[in-house]
Amino acid sequence: MKRQNGFIKIYVLFLILFSGLIYFANAKVEGTEKRYFRIGSLQSHISAYGSERAWNNSYYEGLIWPAGYSYQDNAVIKRFWIGCQDFKDVTGRDWEAYGIYFSLDYEGVSIFPIELKQTAKFDPPMVYVDGINITAPYLGDVDETDGEQIPDRIITNIVNTSMGLTMTQRVLIFSQQYHDNYMIKEYTFTNTGNIDYDADIELQRPLKGVRIGWGTRYSVCREGSFKVGSSQSWGQQCWITKRGEDYPLHIGEKITEANPIVEWIRCGFAWTGQHSNNAFDNLGGPDVNGDGRLCAPQFAGVAVLHVDINATDKTDDPNQPAVLGWHAGDTYPTLGDMSPANVKNMVALYKMLSGTPYTGLGGTNRFYETYHTKYSDPWTVHNDGGGTNLWICYGPFDLEPGQSITIVEAEGVNGLSRQMCEKIGRRWKKAYSDPNDQGPFDLPGGGTTKLKDEYKDNWFYTGIDSILETFGRAKRNYDTAYRIPQPPFPPPVFNVKSGGDRISLDWVASQSESESDFAGYKIYRAIGKPDTIFDEIYKCGPGVTNFDDLTAQRGQSYYYYITAYNNGSANNTGETNPIGVLESSCFYTKTNVAAYLRREAGKSLDAIRVVPNPYNIRAKDFQFINEPDKIMFLNIPGYCDIRIYTERGDLIQEIKHNDGSGDHAWNSITSSRQVIVSGIYIVYFTVTKDQYDQRTNELLYKKGDTQFRKFIIIR
Repeated sequence: MKRQNGFIKIYVLFLILFSGLIYFANAKVEGTEKRYFRIGSLQSHISAYGSERAWNNSYYEGLIWPAGYSYQDNAVIKRFWIGCQDFKDVTGRDWEAYGIYFSLDYEGVSIFPIELKQTAKFDPPMVYVDGINITAPYLGDVDETDGEQIPDRIITNIVNTSMGLTMTQRVLIFSQQYHDNYMIKEYTFTNTGNIDYDADIELQRPLKGVRIGWGTRYSVCREGSFKVGSSQSWGQQCWITKRGEDYPLHIGEKITEANPIVEWIRCGFAWTGQHSNNAFDNLGGPDVNGDGRLCAPQFAGVAVLHVDINATDKTDDPNQPAVLGWHAGDTYPTLGDMSPANVKNMVALYKMLSGTPYTGLGGTNRFYETYHTKYSDPWTVHNDGGGTNLWICYGPFDLEPGQSITIVEAEGVNGLSRQMCEKIGRRWKKAYSDPNDQGPFDLPGGGTTKLKDEYKDNWFYTGIDSILETFGRAKRNYDTAYRIPQPPFPPPVFNVKSGGDRISLDWVASQSESESDFAGYKIYRAIGKPDTIFDEIYKCGPGVTNFDDLTAQRGQSYYYYITAYNNGSANNTGETNPIGVLESSCFYTKTNVAAYLRREAGKSLDAIRVVPNPYNIRAKDFQFINEPDKIMFLNIPGYCDIRIYTERGDLIQEIKHNDGSGDHAWNSITSSRQVIVSGIYIVYFTVTKDQYDQRTNELLYKKGDTQFRKFIIIR
């Protein structure tokens, strides 16, 4: 019996070990998997294969700032390499230098993604508009909830490599209003000896002279490329500069709220320069054919927060990164399939990671300050069709089996606010349209100028201070072990319901209501579209869970969000950000589906109206706010078909109206996706079912009843 028990124990142990092997053998994720974060003014994604290529087969997606507006993507590509010297691979082949490129092309060859997940500090709120769960499409963003974590979101990504060096990346995201435009990336590189997907350890050798580096290119930004030139959509017109050459003299210094912007922080950043095809000064991407709004105010880049001195000394190395500068965007060694034919390119890659630019197209100087002249196009300097990369490399590090090195960076975007982009751009456009307009124009910090371009450009370049302030806040966050003051949790449920005489809003109380500094809720509203400025319309204390918007007007579309806010008493030191009141992020509860006042169905076909009629494009600002092509059909039957014809009888659009209300909006778009032109149009209404008065049961409409109206379009 004793031998039998021993056999059972061995058998059970075998099952445990075998099940563990099965688990590790399947510890694999597809390199194309992504995790999106959408809780702050910077929104983006992390890819499973360990690096980022922003192209989504339609446009360059990611690093969206400011995220409340359309087309604000700033990402293009991050090229990520690791290399070492005197390497013996698993087959016994010796390499003078061995390098790996983190690209989907090499998934399953030299890179092996084994984990990608996102954890949240609390469950994402649920938001409903007229019964539609608008947050449902984003439920897959979060894999787990961990109430003990400090950041609002943590994305964990683990990738094994054929070098036996495993990368573990933790991306920390915050929604606090002073820290929501950057992410902190903690990279740990461990000599695990694991060269594939399974748990087996294939290499047990030291790694010598390990170097880690990346070249990151920004578009700054997608919308700006529409105004500057399409080549900027992949960053061809990017300037790059850097700061922090004197960091060793300042290591250990603290950034304070009294002096929140410092030039000694180790960082590099990019912005859009002049395009040689443009005859006007395009800095800031002014909408020269529109209202002048600046469409490319962004400065995007990376700050270095910490680099281990070596595997045993975890203090910050003031002499890292080894390389910080610029490099031509599409010029780099091609590695291929890791065969002996790659030896030459492996050596070239290692040299590039050591600070020798590939084919000479790069440098550790300040690219902008060195080469910029008035109206100069960056592309004419670097001559690379892809643009300019921010070039950062670390090392060399020697790692014994089991040893690791940690690097911490912050990546962020900042620049002029949307309000300032509108103000500065419109004033510049007014002068651009009137050559006699010489201001005076107010400059930032005081003083005036008579030159419209000097005015615009000086305001645009305040974005340098903005991105340095962002990096400073990220460093202060890191230096305090992420103990930044926290806003209240948002309401876990937010419900918006259209009504006949009001739009009703209700919510479930925030779990932070029990905290001593909790102050209440604020409701914000936008009209016409969600891609615009929201205004505060209501404020209340704790214990309130509903509000009726009685100021909404018929025909307008309304969008809302709710925040929870505190009294600021716990945000009183200024150690990491300005003191005062903190609010939960608007992005937890912002609606992207319109609510509106529902008109009661009409009582008579004779009461049908078309508004505005005539429609005049020159009066668009006085018709429906932010909806310049909107036409309303009012007092219509609750169930009817609406067909729109040209004056000669061509059917251009057909609409099914079946929500029981008395109005329907049309965006002036034909069934072939064309905006209608000037002319006379006929709209024909056909009742689709019998309809009765709910109070008297009188038959109002009989199925098949018809009516028509004419309306005029003037463009």
